[in-house]
Amino acid sequence: MGKENIAARVMMIISPVIQELGIELVDVEYLKEGSEWYLRIFIDQENGIGLNECEKVSRRVDKLLDEHDQNNTLFPGSYILEVSSPGLTRALKKEKDFLKNLGKSVMVKMYTPYNGKKEYEGILLACDAEMLKLKGEKEEVVIPRKLISVVHLSFNL
Repeated sequence: MGKENIAARVMMIISPVIQELGIELVDVEYLKEGSEWYLRIFIDQENGIGLNECEKVSRRVDKLLDEHDQNNTLFPGSYILEVSSPGLTRALKKEKDFLKNLGKSVMVKMYTPYNGKKEYEGILLACDAEMLKLKGEKEEVVIPRKLISVVHLSFNL
């Protein structure tokens, strides 16, 4: 099973428990750094996330994942569990993330150059399934979503 599939399965398993706690599950990553595998769970809520919320989620999720992986069918080996806030410059991934952040400054990174640039920074004016519209320092730009690698909140403007 690929690491993306593991992250997606983990998200499905833990989402109801995190919702019960009144916390938003932002993202799950399963990746290798050096010789170690990491399972990173990013959570958020209206007034931000503190250490208590991270600890509460970590305890519940750790126990739940152990129950689902008794025969090592979910994870191929050991991993390090990390639970944290997505941070101030969080990546926008879900449609609701984009809608919630209309009017805010974002950094858009592209897979390939678009109009000669691989990065755009500006105020997020509009979005839909096909495009993002930004107001940069000098002009507005409409960027096709299929060309976008990642979008982060930015505090440079």
